[in-house]
Amino acid sequence: MARSGFFISAGKRLVTGPPLYYLWVLLLLVLAGIGVSAYAVQLKTGLIVTGMTSYVSWGFYIGNFTFLVGVAAAAVLLIIPAYLYDFGPIRDIVIVGEALAVSALSMCLMFVTADLGRPDRVWHLIPGLGILNLPQSLLGWDIVVLNGYLFLNLFIPGYILYNAYRNRQVNMRFIWPFILLSIPWAVSIHTVTAFIYNGLAARPFWNASILAPRFLASAFCSGPALVIILYQIVRHYTKFHVKDEALHKIAEFISIAMAVNLFLLFAEFFKELYSNTHHLSPLKYLYLGLHGKGNLIPWIWTAFAFNVVAFVIFLIPATRKNFATLNLGCVLIIIGIWIEKGMGLIIPGFIPAPLGEVWEYMPTTLEVLIAIGIWAIGLLILTLILKIIIPIETGEFTAAGTVANSELRHGQIAA
Repeated sequence: MARSGFFISAGKRLVTGPPLYYLWVLLLLVLAGIGVSAYAVQLKTGLIVTGMTSYVSWGFYIGNFTFLVGVAAAAVLLIIPAYLYDFGPIRDIVIVGEALAVSALSMCLMFVTADLGRPDRVWHLIPGLGILNLPQSLLGWDIVVLNGYLFLNLFIPGYILYNAYRNRQVNMRFIWPFILLSIPWAVSIHTVTAFIYNGLAARPFWNASILAPRFLASAFCSGPALVIILYQIVRHYTKFHVKDEALHKIAEFISIAMAVNLFLLFAEFFKELYSNTHHLSPLKYLYLGLHGKGNLIPWIWTAFAFNVVAFVIFLIPATRKNFATLNLGCVLIIIGIWIEKGMGLIIPGFIPAPLGEVWEYMPTTLEVLIAIGIWAIGLLILTLILKIIIPIETGEFTAAGTVANSELRHGQIAA
């Protein structure tokens, strides 16, 4: 009875709000509708309507997927200080970061679905109906880690929030093993994604042991940058309190991760440029062009400039603690990493073709519309989750007959 009352009350909250809330949801629904319509065309016609070919078989969808896996994995940078070290300013707001991870993982699954020519055949990967082909298949492992991490990010905050809604103490002996499990699992989702590329020996641009560490380092830049912007939006439009100390601590994490990311990038440059083998061709195409073709040159140099400028902003304490420059740095990092791990990672891996030809790729309008639709659905999921969890965290949404206890609410997740 209590659970049904929770879902009924939560449903009412989802359909009520200020005019700005309705406008925002309406905008997302319109964009999602456009994306669904575009996907219907692709589903009917086939992947021929995309810019992908037999030479470049991954494109805009997989680029967004790779970026969003990193965003989801970055939740671990909040989980560790919040749950393991009981750092108060982050402990009080970690739930919102986990909501972002759920949204990002949902978009990951949608982008993979969009990239499939026959998504109706996914049932072949469902245990019991099909075969995951573990442990040989890296794609099988990717399905396991992504869905497992999605479950953990739904279950842990859900359990904590429902107890907060009921004003009950959390059973830490029960939830603590799941919290500990979520930490290596967060690392595993981006590691396995990197291994999918890394294991392709015929693609020298990806076949480097440094790829997995680079994936994690860049994830710990772009994910927390999105979190910082999200927290500022949340505290501006709601009663949810986010301390500046928490945002500044996250910015410190970004400065360290960005230094590691740039170092690994320069290490990769040295390895390719100094050895000067034929394996240099993908990197040369990306940064300088190859055989007179170089669609990605302005994109990757923009990403490189954005990442360097953002690193300088986060490195200097004065600019890191000034919210104008902090937000600028976050935007630069998000765009820079999105380009670097999207088009800048996926496309050069297919260039040149086995016979030396350069087949360039650019996403079609249909691909862009589908991607916008998926992002809109992801933001809608995030919006609806926040519409429920923020009132619970602030004590506005509690079970009938209970009194909000903020001390219990914020103290219950500490070990």
